[in-house]
Amino acid sequence: MNDWFTIDQINKDTYIVSEYRHWEETHCYLLNGIECSLLIDSGLGICNIYNEIIKLTDKPIIAVATHIHWDHIGGHKYFPTFYAHGAELNWLQGEFPLTIEQIKEMVVDRCDLPDGYNVEEYDFFQGTPKKLLKNNEMIDIGGRSIQILHTPGHSPGHMCFWEKDNGFLFTGDLVYKDTLFAYFPSTDPEAYLKSLEQIASLPVEHVFPAHHSLDIQPEILSRMRNAFQELKNKGKLCHGSGVFNYDDWAVWL
Repeated sequence: MNDWFTIDQINKDTYIVSEYRHWEETHCYLLNGIECSLLIDSGLGICNIYNEIIKLTDKPIIAVATHIHWDHIGGHKYFPTFYAHGAELNWLQGEFPLTIEQIKEMVVDRCDLPDGYNVEEYDFFQGTPKKLLKNNEMIDIGGRSIQILHTPGHSPGHMCFWEKDNGFLFTGDLVYKDTLFAYFPSTDPEAYLKSLEQIASLPVEHVFPAHHSLDIQPEILSRMRNAFQELKNKGKLCHGSGVFNYDDWAVWL
């Protein structure tokens, strides 16, 4: 299992922990401050991300998730101090809209699983956050401040994390290069557009998505916003409209 995670370093205090052996190619981000560390998403939960994180920090760790989907909170069980958005609190308390069997099917889908891995032992994380986060709230980890942006659309409590001093925007599932999912009953295409408008207005220098290619430039934010606005103008920004392709990304409505 030692080769499950791939570690990349953004700067001396910021790391990417990726899981490339699953088709979703998830990325988690560790931001080290003077007083503590912030872990943005904890991955698929197939292997123990904690063992990798403690190699990169000796500070107390706060875990946050861009949203409460299985592939973003898989390692939360290793981090007793975690924060979440109130709009998805019920998903942490037994009301997630998928069954554990459906989740297990996604765990093993198109995945180079570790030898001896038993998906029947997989659990969907449940727990009570130490804190419920709100839009524009700041998390101070000592020498670094990260702003919470409530960006619903992909999910009701989806959050992006904005570090203004570095120009870093961690976009979760709101923005990445591949097919964006906005067709689930728990998604909201109209809210998705408003969230894209919010982040496209920021002076972003670096975009860090939760999936797939890390070669992603800030200009994609305005391109996505414009495409969603065009779909709205055509009356197609709604569930059931289909899949729309835009060169290096797509959206499934």
